Amino acid sequence: MTIFITGVAGFIGSNIARRLVAEGHRVVGFDNLCRGVESNLDGLIGNPLFAFETLDLSDLPAYRAALARVHAAEPVTEVWHMAANSDIPAGIADANVDLRDTFMTTFNTLEVMKELGIKTLAFASSSAIYGDFKGERIREDMGPLLPISNYGAMKLASEVAISAAVESWLDRALLFRFPNVIGIPATHGVIYDFVHKLRATPDQLEVFGDGTQQKAYLHCDDLIDAMIFIRDKAPEKLAFYNIGPEDDGVTVRSIAEEVVAVAAPQARIKFGEGNRGWVGDVPKFAYSTEKLRTLGWAPRLDSQAAMRLAVRQIVEQSF
Repeated sequence: MTIFITGVAGFIGSNIARRLVAEGHRVVGFDNLCRGVESNLDGLIGNPLFAFETLDLSDLPAYRAALARVHAAEPVTEVWHMAANSDIPAGIADANVDLRDTFMTTFNTLEVMKELGIKTLAFASSSAIYGDFKGERIREDMGPLLPISNYGAMKLASEVAISAAVESWLDRALLFRFPNVIGIPATHGVIYDFVHKLRATPDQLEVFGDGTQQKAYLHCDDLIDAMIFIRDKAPEKLAFYNIGPEDDGVTVRSIAEEVVAVAAPQARIKFGEGNRGWVGDVPKFAYSTEKLRTLGWAPRLDSQAAMRLAVRQIVEQSF
């Protein structure tokens, strides 16, 4: 197949591109390099099965022309829409960031797909669409969905737009609801932030909040396995699945202690106050993954093992 990936130079996009190319698919990817970096594509660029173009997906005429050119050369079978703003605090400070980089990239992707007759879409959604359920284990059928960040709001708006497209013209849509995904090449996230803080101040790690925030963490390798499994096995026309480990997660305190132990054992950890790291942060989060387990998939690593592996990978990447 020929598969098109948006946000291909980002953390998730570059990993899924590698997996699909390894499976023998032709992959074409666009990225505006706002948060992704071209070095994430090392080993892919130059491969005859991979092509990359720097493009702003919020520019609809440019997007339309570029994907039409790709589709004319070799028809695109599937679109994997991974592009989005990944910086939740940035979206809180300026709502236009999530409107442009999260929702409008989805809206424009749907517009171009409809025009070109491409009818299968895989979408990187998020646990942020649910809002704060106060630590209750969240199932796919729970509601009301009341996001507390602009990032979550625009991911939810994207899901709604995709659902409407399935009703009218899209043959199949896969909505992957991610937890906190960790691994390399890291571009953001709590482990990445801690490691880079220690590079700047090796004697002290400052933590936003009191460290009691607790969430599930999934290693990127497991995430890619899950997405491909759902693509191959899910029977629904509109398939939406929580992807994550089956545990209650790990605390920010334990992550900070692990990062310090690996990167700067002499450093002192300085915690803040309150159980939110920033506005829009859900302090305690747990997923129900029963729906995905019933389909036949479970991760290889739990939150603790994924966190420890990712800490070592990101420290090695950063130092």
